[in-house]
Amino acid sequence: MTDFGGSLKKSEVFDFALLGVPFDEKSSFQKGAARGPEAIRRASTGEAINAWTELGVDLETEAVVVDRGDVDTSGSFPEVFRRIEKQVGDLLEKGTVPVVLGGDHSITVPVIRAFARKFRCLDILHFDAHPDLYEELYGDPYSHACPFARILEEGLVENLVQVGIRAATGRHRELAARNKVQMVEMKDFEGLADLRFRNPLYISLDMDALDPAFAPGVAHHEPGGLSTRQVIRTIHSLEACIVGLDVVEVNPDRDPAGITAAAAVKIIMECMGKIVFDKKKK
Repeated sequence: MTDFGGSLKKSEVFDFALLGVPFDEKSSFQKGAARGPEAIRRASTGEAINAWTELGVDLETEAVVVDRGDVDTSGSFPEVFRRIEKQVGDLLEKGTVPVVLGGDHSITVPVIRAFARKFRCLDILHFDAHPDLYEELYGDPYSHACPFARILEEGLVENLVQVGIRAATGRHRELAARNKVQMVEMKDFEGLADLRFRNPLYISLDMDALDPAFAPGVAHHEPGGLSTRQVIRTIHSLEACIVGLDVVEVNPDRDPAGITAAAAVKIIMECMGKIVFDKKKK
């Protein structure tokens, strides 16, 4: 069973749609993130976890969650990016909340292109050890180290908040300041209470935002990061209309015990639970 605690259904009308993107061609160090979607699904088995979230939401009975399979990642990266953008766009046209399973972080660019067509003003909450604001890395402007530089360059986001940063360069800080990015570095992190976003909010979670103690299965270990609890607490406290999310950079080759994939499943389910909880409140 790979069913997010038993919450998955077969339906053509749904609230949440999982979409895998097994792609790591833009990884700059170690490959393996292409196996992230499979690892996340495997860790979601209802034989080990149930469909209830901490906010008291039962995803099995209070939401319709479907799995739309994986994007075809064969061919050149522009072809792959076009497929990602189209499939995410198709889901948005159905009025659903896309939940994208990566894959390396480069895939967030085509995902956000689709969201920017749907939402004229979009905010992004980005959890990461790295700002991903390189203008290019090793000559590649579409490296997984560059997605938010491209997103800002293309004018796809109105407000970008980055949390968990602990590997920023001087150039990253300059680019962030120029684009009015709110960068919350770990050295300054003391908990985030009631983050408020006035526009529809997209959440992008690179699993290396978590300290390696909580997420060893990533390509770039960066000690001194967030705990799983700190990420969940931040999500629970959000004042926002969450319209989509991605969870990227799970590399199961570096985590035979599956700790990282299990954390990814937990965070995904808490995000879905938060969306349902907020709708119930209204």
